[in-house]
Amino acid sequence: MFPKIHATVLKIPKGKVATYGQVATAAGFPGAARQVVWALRSVRGLPWHRVLGAGGKIRLPGEAGFEQKMRLQNEGVAFVGERVRMDLHQHEFKRKLPKKKKKSRYLRKGAM
Repeated sequence: MFPKIHATVLKIPKGKVATYGQVATAAGFPGAARQVVWALRSVRGLPWHRVLGAGGKIRLPGEAGFEQKMRLQNEGVAFVGERVRMDLHQHEFKRKLPKKKKKSRYLRKGAM
């Protein structure tokens, strides 16, 4: 699970952000926002500051939250109060389309 989450976080470009829930869903684990938090804590070198709480809110307390806001502002991310302008900076993950199953020739109309 964690490697998929790490790969998903790496897809968020500079100046864009995503919520924990969006990352979980894009990685293939809808509803696993808490696991995204654990995945980000488990490895160094990820752009952890680009992942936010729901509604664009920084959820980290104290100095870590301050550092996250400073890193995002350095990338040009705009804030309204303590929230990121998600309408301007939300990263849209490309959806993987499910593979179409081929119909059996015996199920097609007119095959008989």
